[in-house]
Amino acid sequence: MPFLIDGHNLIPKLPGLSLEAMDDEHQLIEMLQEYCRLRRKQVEVFFDQAAPGGAVARKYGQVVAHFVRQGTTADMAIHQKLKRLGRESRNWTVVSSDQEIQAEARSVQAHTLSSEEFARMLVKALSEEPGLPGGTRDGGLSPGEVDEWLDFFSAGQEP
Repeated sequence: MPFLIDGHNLIPKLPGLSLEAMDDEHQLIEMLQEYCRLRRKQVEVFFDQAAPGGAVARKYGQVVAHFVRQGTTADMAIHQKLKRLGRESRNWTVVSSDQEIQAEARSVQAHTLSSEEFARMLVKALSEEPGLPGGTRDGGLSPGEVDEWLDFFSAGQEP
């Protein structure tokens, strides 16, 4: 069952993430990408206050991030998504601790999870993955090590 997530509602519920961080949205997207890979899920996450002229929606693997422009809210965007889904909304789970959003989701027969409940599921899934967060599962190179080797092998070569 895919998820519709109020991103800024979820961020403060996750250890190590803060709404004060400059890259809080990117950090959450990375966590959700890994969750989707591990659990074979699909996620659409909504963030308030997109930068002017910024992307409205971007796909990151199984994660679609919606950056809601000023003048509207993530809550309103989730409401619109549920409306567009129509009867399909019963196949989705809305993740938010906002009581209005939960009531809206239930009114169209979508499932609901509080941000706290989803945060526990997310942390559990990521903590069960062997080798995280340090390296890879198979004991291979970490992304940083791969970058170092790429730099090493490309040094001195003409573009």
